[in-house]
Formats: sequence, structure tokens, C-alpha cells
Amino acid sequence: MPTSQPEGPDPAAVAPVLAVEGLHITVGGGRVEAVRDVSFSVRAGESVGLVGESGSGKTLTCRSVLGALPPGCAVSAGRATLSGTELTGLDRRGWERLRGVSLGAVFQDPASYLNPSLTVGRQLAEPLRVRQGLSRPDAHRRAVELFAAVGLHQPEQVYHRYPYELSGGMLQRVLIATAIAGDPDLLVADEATTALDTVVQAEVLDLLGRLRSERGLALLLVSHDLAVVAEVCDRIVVLYAGEVVEDGPTEQVLAAPAHPYTEALLRVASIGDWSRRELAVIPGRPPEAGRAPSGCRFADRCAHTTTACTEGPVELRPSGLDRRSRCLRTAELTLSGTTPREVTA
Repeated sequence: MPTSQPEGPDPAAVAPVLAVEGLHITVGGGRVEAVRDVSFSVRAGESVGLVGESGSGKTLTCRSVLGALPPGCAVSAGRATLSGTELTGLDRRGWERLRGVSLGAVFQDPASYLNPSLTVGRQLAEPLRVRQGLSRPDAHRRAVELFAAVGLHQPEQVYHRYPYELSGGMLQRVLIATAIAGDPDLLVADEATTALDTVVQAEVLDLLGRLRSERGLALLLVSHDLAVVAEVCDRIVVLYAGEVVEDGPTEQVLAAPAHPYTEALLRVASIGDWSRRELAVIPGRPPEAGRAPSGCRFADRCAHTTTACTEGPVELRPSGLDRRSRCLRTAELTLSGTTPREVTA
């Protein structure tokens, strides 16, 4: 079940920490639109999961929030704000002021983000000295405190270790300590537990939940793993072929998906169902970027497609309380779901 939020005012009544509105992202120097009209928000103490197959646009969306789009990619329309600061069009100095202060990030392979020739303690202490003006002893002390806060045992000893001396789980905790060192408003976790074994993964997920609860941290989690999303996230945003096809509260979406693609993702996940001899698959493949059909982008893979689904664009529309779906037949279809408990089994 998603980690409970800290007590306080109704999240819906609080201005979001992150607001993404009508985001469009192009690739190939502007020739191809890879993300179309994506909108969502994340509030303080809330965790939102972006899910979908490879190529769905979730990582590009995440990278745009971090100001780290790959070369040849650009935001062509829409906007994003972080605690009231406009992110769209922010220059290099503006991003430098945000990263490590209002905005933290954790990625899939922590070792690739750490300098192998420096101890992990020094790599955390130096930014503390530069950004927070701490003396060398105070930066050392604060780094050790942060290592302890993320559950690293014997943090003083860890401070003096090089990255190659630490396990993958320990390195991920080091990266999380670095990400929260400036007490950010938002933490972005892009496939942060993918390369970890199940025990370490559970520990890292528990850590993220604790940080959310204790610090009121807003968390944007990018994952293809529905079990991870079910464990951590309060809300789910499902992307397909660059579009949001469904969003809503985690438990509701998993129990009663409103879009056939979400149902298909739940069907093929097969989490905890080891009795099946063959894994289910979603037939076909997503359309290539820039070659999406004019109608529903999932139509040629969907068992519920009608002529109306292919005649023109399908807009994202309300599908229940605090829920949206990009499906013309949501009201008439009864799609099977699961529960967070089943998904995380």
C-alpha cells in the first residue's frame, strides 16, 4: 500500500510543489514530437508515479523537469513550475540554483554519478561547503549525519569509502543522501530501484516513504514496475506513446483501470503469480514517435476498439472522482484490475 502522507491540510487544497501543464517535447532537432500535452502535479508529501512501456515518454518528461533533456530534445510547448519558479526556458545559472537545493534527483545506476577517485564522503561534503557555506569540519559532520539519516550503518566509516568499496544498495543511499542534502522540495527518482535486488529495493522504497513522511518531500517516481508504484505512490500517471492515457489515485486505478492500456499493463505484470507457465504480452508494439495514428494511439493493440476510436483525436476526460482517462468507451467497459496487495505480492 502507498506510504501514508504526513498529517496536515487536505493535499487538494494546497498549491502543488510541481505543476506540469500541457507539456510537449520534440526530438531530432524539433522534427518529431515525442511527448504531447502531458499535465500532472505533485504536492508536498505526495508521491506520483509515471508508468508506461519503454518509449512512452516518461523519462523525457522526468528529464524536462530536471532540465536534463538529451541533445536534440527540447520543450516545444507547455510549462512546468517548481514551488512557483518557472522551469520552462530556465537558463544554466537558473538550473544551477535549483539543483541540489529545491530539486534533488536519484537515478538507476548510482555508481555512474559518483567519482571513483574520491571518497563518497568528500563528494557529499564539498557541495555542502560550496552551497551552504559550511566549514570543512561542519561539512564533514553534516555528511555523516545525512549518511545516518538514509540508513547507512557506521556512517563515519562510509564517509571514507570509495564508490567501488560499497554495494549497489549503499551507493543508492549515498545518492539519496546527496539528493536531500539541500532539503529539496521535490525529489525525482528515475528507475531508482531497477538494478537492486528485491530486499535492497524494499529497503530503499521504505527509505523514500520515510523521507516523504518526515520532510514533507514531494516525490516524482519514474518506473516500469507496477509493484514499485503500488508500494510507494499515492497517484499514478500512465503514459502511452507520449500521451497521458489515464491518471488517478493509485488504489482506484489498480483496482478498476479506466483505460484498456492500464488493464493490459496489469495483466502482463504477473506479479506474484508464478503458477503461469507463460507470461502474458500486449500484442503489437507502440507507434514510433512522429508516426502516431490520428485516433486513439492504442487502438491497434486494443481488444475494445471501434470505428469511432480511429476517426479522430481522443481527449483526456474525467472518468470518476479525481480521475481522467483517454478512452471513448470508459463508461461502458468493465476492465479487470487488481489490488496493491496483489501487485506487491
